[in-house]
Amino acid sequence: MDIFKGFLETTAFAQLTFGNGIMILIGLVFIALAIIKDYEPLLLLPIGFGAVVGNIPTDPSMGLSVYDSGSVLSYLYFGVSQGIFPPLIFLGIGAMTDFSTMLSNPKLVLLGAAAQMGIFLTLLGAMWLGFTPEQAGAIGIIGGADGPTAIFLAAKLAPELLGAIAIAAYSYMALVPVIQPPIMKLLTTRQERLIQMKSPRHVSKRERIIFPIAAFLICTFIAPGALVLIGMLFLGNLLKESTVTERLANTARTAMIDIVTILLGFSVGASTKAQNFLTEQSLQIFGLGALSFAIATASGVLFAKFMNLFLTHKINPLIGAAGVSAVPDSARVAQMVGQKEDPHNFLLMHAMAPNVAGVIGSAVAAGVLWSVLTG
Repeated sequence: MDIFKGFLETTAFAQLTFGNGIMILIGLVFIALAIIKDYEPLLLLPIGFGAVVGNIPTDPSMGLSVYDSGSVLSYLYFGVSQGIFPPLIFLGIGAMTDFSTMLSNPKLVLLGAAAQMGIFLTLLGAMWLGFTPEQAGAIGIIGGADGPTAIFLAAKLAPELLGAIAIAAYSYMALVPVIQPPIMKLLTTRQERLIQMKSPRHVSKRERIIFPIAAFLICTFIAPGALVLIGMLFLGNLLKESTVTERLANTARTAMIDIVTILLGFSVGASTKAQNFLTEQSLQIFGLGALSFAIATASGVLFAKFMNLFLTHKINPLIGAAGVSAVPDSARVAQMVGQKEDPHNFLLMHAMAPNVAGVIGSAVAAGVLWSVLTG
């Protein structure tokens, strides 16, 4: 009888807390959103399952959780906590990204830069709420809508908030089609949403090859802190555009990025143990993250309207919302909202320009914050 009683005490049922139950439920919601709604399934499914795994209570003496030194999960989480996975994700993104639409119309880079406004305004808001400057910088980067960058910066500046920041960043990336359209419609008139843009010019192979090298040098001289992220992004792009390393580029954009995405998503989810995750700070981070994302979207749209004051060929301001770096979801949203007004208006290619500029912009912003806040 004593043995049976001892066995019952070791089960997860006996040790389950209310917080663990909440987090398991959140994990199941993530899985449902991925499967039923098709919201960022490549991210939300492994994160959701990781959250379920991370909140199954275990005996501390067994050393099974992310936070137990020497456990399998702690080794997987090492790639997150030390900022190893995000640069590898950037290598794959670089090998997938076509910068030609941005090169064909360079002024659209400004929209990617304008959308980073949310990062810096949220930083101020977080400091006002009592977060340290390092924590505020890590929270503000959520507005870049770039999960790997948010994880990388949080690991460097505020590792104690890493789980909440990562979950917030990926949640808002998944909710791009829900969050952005109301803001875009609120800030534009129907006349503006109907604007059709000129077809982008052809970009030569030479321009495509020179760009990743030149852009890497410019960005890293401005923000050396972005060296690793930007370096991997443009290495991946050079592998693709050079056309002489197709096998490496193909590996980077397929098998490698898939493996790293699984490990990153699962281990981030597993780190959301209720005792560490369900805190007042986490709720504040989710609120500030939503604010940051909304400001970033609005900044891109409003800056496009500002640019139109000086341009002969007007920009459809909807593509300004794609300045956040959720590639390619925010560009697709610009296309979707534009086609609701005019089914013959194709904005996707134009929106990809600020979208890929946003990837560069958020990495540079992370480098600037890292340099300034640790200097």
